[in-house]
Amino acid sequence: MNALGIKTSPIISIENPASIWEHLDTNKAVQYFWLGRQPYRPIWELQKKLHSQRVEKIIPDVVLLLEHDHVYTLGKNADSNLLLDNKPDNADVINIDRGGQVTYHGDGQLVGYPIIDLHNYKMSVSWYMRNLEDVIIHCLKELGLDSYRKNNLPGVWVEDEKICAMGVRLSRWVTMHGFALNLNPDMKYFDGMIPCGIFEYGITSLYEKGIEVHMEELVKYIVSSFSMLFEENHYEV
Repeated sequence: MNALGIKTSPIISIENPASIWEHLDTNKAVQYFWLGRQPYRPIWELQKKLHSQRVEKIIPDVVLLLEHDHVYTLGKNADSNLLLDNKPDNADVINIDRGGQVTYHGDGQLVGYPIIDLHNYKMSVSWYMRNLEDVIIHCLKELGLDSYRKNNLPGVWVEDEKICAMGVRLSRWVTMHGFALNLNPDMKYFDGMIPCGIFEYGITSLYEKGIEVHMEELVKYIVSSFSMLFEENHYEV
């Protein structure tokens, strides 16, 4: 238990993501890293390197947790028309290799990138997505906010508003990309796009729903939920 009374696995905080290799421990089933605020491209490259080494079973499962500088990302089959002309000029636009449409990342939003080998859990994309959604749903319930899945749409919802977007990529059953949970982002950035290509529903945040929690605390809640829902289902192969 930590000072908040939350059961968590150790979270390793590092300022320079390139130093992550110094902290990887093959005796751990899953390792969690808090990277602070980072630009998008270097972390995408880091994901690729971690993914490659996880495929080769050189490293354990890894979960990266961070905030990004302002960026819009478009999935490999995304409709660029969903990115609107009124988007703020200080946000990068990057085409990436996950599924899904356009998504925004920025400060005030907790982004999670699990690099995990589903051979050690269940080799099912739908199982993985539902479990990842359950991590968020359980975390929000612990914070006093009810959330749920909606109409087979990816992500997590509060009433008719999305609070957590999800987009993943799997190669050789090892995952990349993940989730973006809105703590207290500047909501004007969501006005610059049609989030995930969904026209009829809105976007919300923990702050807008009256939940006051610091990012540091939210990270611990997420790691606790991930540990419960994934580590307890982990087995060696």
